Amino acid sequence: MTLSLTATLFMRRTLLPLAAAALVPAAALWAGAARAQANPVTVWQAAPQNVVNLSAEASREVAQDLIAITLTATREGADAATVQGQLRQVLDAALAEARKAARPGAVEARTGSFNLSPRYAGKPGTAPVISGWQGRAELVIEGSDIAAISQLAGRLVGLTVARVGWGLSREARDKVESEVAAQAIGRFKNRAEAHARQFGFASYSLREVSVNGGESGGPVAETMFRAAAAPMAAMADQAQPVEPGKTTVSVTVNGSIQLSPR
Repeated sequence: MTLSLTATLFMRRTLLPLAAAALVPAAALWAGAARAQANPVTVWQAAPQNVVNLSAEASREVAQDLIAITLTATREGADAATVQGQLRQVLDAALAEARKAARPGAVEARTGSFNLSPRYAGKPGTAPVISGWQGRAELVIEGSDIAAISQLAGRLVGLTVARVGWGLSREARDKVESEVAAQAIGRFKNRAEAHARQFGFASYSLREVSVNGGESGGPVAETMFRAAAAPMAAMADQAQPVEPGKTTVSVTVNGSIQLSPR
C-alpha cells in the first residue's frame, strides 16, 4: 500500500502537533514536582497551650556498707632487684594471710600500685648519679564485712594503712533508690494536681517525664591512718578503728503536664 504525497503531508500536519501537545502536561507536571521538592512547603503548627513544666526531688541519707583499706609497704636499697624482691616478699606474705579470711563479696584482697624509682645524688655542678632505689607497693582489702576487714588489716605485718575509703553497695543503692523514686514521683503528682487546681483546671495529663537518680557523699576518710608510719607488727591481731561514712541517694523527676478543663 502506497500513501500519496497529499496523505503524508496531512498526517504530518495533524498528528505531530497532537503528540507535542500531549507531551506538554507531562513536562509541566515534572517541572512542578521538581519545584515542590526544591522548595518544600512548611506546615505551621501552633504552640501547645496550657502546658506546665514541673520538677520534684526526694533524697535520703544512708550509711555506706562497703569498705576499702589500702595498705602500703616501702623499701629502699642500693640494688633495684633487691628492693623489688623485698616488696614482693611482703606482698606474698600479706596475700597468703588475706586469702585465709577471703570470702567473695565480704572480704577480698587485691594488689594495688607497684612503683620502683631511682634515687639520685651528686655534687653541685656534676651530673647526678643513681645512689640507690626506693619502692612502694600497695595491697587493698575490701568488701562488706567491715569488722573482718578491719581485723585483717591489723594482722598484716610489714604493711601500714595509707587510706580508708567507703562506698555503697549496688543492692543497698537500688533498694534505697527505689523507695526514694516513689517519694519523688508522689511529690511530682501532688504538684501537678495542685498546679492544675491553682490555674483553674479540673485535671491534667502527663506529656513527658524523666526520672534520674544519683548518689553523693562527703569526703572519704583517707587521712585516718596517715600518722601510722611504723610497721603494724605491734598492733597485730587488733582491729583497726573504722567508722562508716554516709552518702545521700537522691532522685529527681522532671516533666511536663497538659492542663485539661475536664
